[in-house]
Amino acid sequence: HVEQPWRVPRTPGDLTIRWTRRSRALAADSWGGLEVPLAEELEAYEVEILDSAVVKRSLTTATTSAVYTAAAQTADWGALLGPGDTLDIRIYQLSALVGRGAPKTVTLIF
Repeated sequence: HVEQPWRVPRTPGDLTIRWTRRSRALAADSWGGLEVPLAEELEAYEVEILDSAVVKRSLTTATTSAVYTAAAQTADWGALLGPGDTLDIRIYQLSALVGRGAPKTVTLIF
């Protein structure tokens, strides 16, 4: 499971998408505010860049961030994403036991 992704204001170019990891472990169910245990052998995520229901691009990462490069944005949309644009993304946490977890889908606004 993943929490709400976020990004910081930026100039057009590479976009780094970051999110907070959640866990399937029972030990993660606490109010401590600490980083939760992974409960997986490896940490892995897949981020889908969406155009309505169509997946334009899929990014994989072993950390809680992924880079949507300027070159990829231009290939996907014909230009860099900038002020006034929106981007729909879907993030999956991958698991050796359960495969893709439940996705978190959000719209980023620039």
